[in-house]
Amino acid sequence: MREKSELEAVVQGWTRLSARVEDAVVALELAEEEGEPEMAEEAADAVPALNADLDRLELRTLLSGEDDSSSAILEINAGAGGTDAQDWAEMLLRMYLRWSEQQGFKASVLDRMGGEEAGIKSATISIEGDYAFGYLRSEGGVHRLVRISPFDASARRQTAFAAVTVLPDLDQEISVDIADKDLRIDTYRASGAGGQHVNTTDSSVRITHLATGVVVQCQNERSQHKNKASAMKVLKARLYDFYAQEAKAEAEAKATPKQKIEWGSQIRSYVLQPYRMVKDLRTQHETGNVDAVLNGELMPFMEAWLSQQAGQEAEA
Repeated sequence: MREKSELEAVVQGWTRLSARVEDAVVALELAEEEGEPEMAEEAADAVPALNADLDRLELRTLLSGEDDSSSAILEINAGAGGTDAQDWAEMLLRMYLRWSEQQGFKASVLDRMGGEEAGIKSATISIEGDYAFGYLRSEGGVHRLVRISPFDASARRQTAFAAVTVLPDLDQEISVDIADKDLRIDTYRASGAGGQHVNTTDSSVRITHLATGVVVQCQNERSQHKNKASAMKVLKARLYDFYAQEAKAEAEAKATPKQKIEWGSQIRSYVLQPYRMVKDLRTQHETGNVDAVLNGELMPFMEAWLSQQAGQEAEA
């Protein structure tokens, strides 16, 4: 039923766009026949909106991966760079929350671990919406920030790193076998600033999958039951990704010649000093409007990556 709904949405989108184009063409023909410049102007005014909607539909055709239509779970972890890296991780968290808001997606922070002085050590976000995972796949990897550190008394330039991991939110559709005997569930009291009940009850939940060592936690809700449900959803996605990567590595290990798999290389640089630029090192797409990017204007980077992936798949 979900596949049917997705296909219907694609067909209806093209049908509506085709009807609007036809209306504009008819309006132009009538304007020419009857000599009505106002009708011609009205048709011309519709062109930018038609182009924008066409671009969105064409971009959607690039989202053809198995899980692209799913919602997403996004994890951010501070890396090298000390306090600057933790502050950078929080900047990325804000960036993705802004992006989600602009796209009309529902974003919820499932877990957030604050840094010692500023920022965050890690955060997990649930982003609900059609094709959220398909768009966000482009964001997985290491993000680098270069700026004058606000935490350095000498105002020196510092480089900070943070890693972003993107997982499909599988909901209840794909079965991942999780046996109760393979789980260790710990409850604890949340640390850091919080609401009235956050630091006074053992509502936070940490789940360890003993067979793989995968650990997830959630402390955002006041209810232990809700935190456990959220943590299980993240665990399901993490295990699905774990087994998928395991299968991929196994297949590549058997391939001839063997391919070297490199992890953790940076995918994008955000430079605030000595010049201002954001550049994706995979697609070479770049912009000088750093503030717009940090405020969630990520679609040009996502579109460039999706187009690149489609081109590589076509060549293969």
